Amino acid sequence: MPQRQQQQAMVRPWFLEAVPLLVVVLITAHVLALVYWIYRLATEKLPQRRKAH
Repeated sequence: MPQRQQQQAMVRPWFLEAVPLLVVVLITAHVLALVYWIYRLATEKLPQRRKAH
């Protein structure tokens, strides 16, 4: 039993350290995607509107 608890203790810190890093990476990716999407919308060439009158 003590050896099994020791193995769990060795695995948990790595996992707990990786989770915040993964969250930061995902947030960063979403922010970059949002900025790129806004950039695409801002630079998109809109077709000229014609009045139907």
